[in-house]
Amino acid sequence: MTNEVSVFEGRPADGAQRSEAEKAVYDFLDRIGVSYRTCCHPAAFTMEECEAVRQVVQAPVFKNLFLTNRQMTDFYLLMIPADKPFKTKYLSGQLGCARLSFATAEAMETLLHISPGAVSPMGLIHDTGCKVRLIIDSDLQSCQVYACHPCVNTASVVLSLGDLVEKVIPATGHSVTWVTLPTEPQVL
Repeated sequence: MTNEVSVFEGRPADGAQRSEAEKAVYDFLDRIGVSYRTCCHPAAFTMEECEAVRQVVQAPVFKNLFLTNRQMTDFYLLMIPADKPFKTKYLSGQLGCARLSFATAEAMETLLHISPGAVSPMGLIHDTGCKVRLIIDSDLQSCQVYACHPCVNTASVVLSLGDLVEKVIPATGHSVTWVTLPTEPQVL
């Protein structure tokens, strides 16, 4: 990360223009009383760029995948460790659904007010109809803090994983489904 990085306790106080979706995240976190830090940084599109953010904020950054079924009637937001490979058949099997694929950018924008490269559980604050199911890999249960995008990839919020699961997600009307995905591909 370059010197273009700024860290704030709570919402950014740098006077920069913010999208409505991003401001809604800060408003939401403030309203429900969750403590967080915000790191404003150059756009982070890849896991390598997110790793640079992680080093600044000293918090893990997870891989967030927005998935759907073939009919595009069921949507899932999957959080897994950044270095863990993802095989859809293992997740589909645990959820009891047909094989999943990546959802469209249009569905992401409509449901979560997020564009590709900024997928985050913070987008669930915009899913007022609870059409997206949050799935978290059990390998993340031991994490104390966590960093994710506030609906844009030019900032990251750092909060406790406990607050995410126990305060943020319930306040959105969603729940968490925990799954155990294999680290190594399984031989059948």
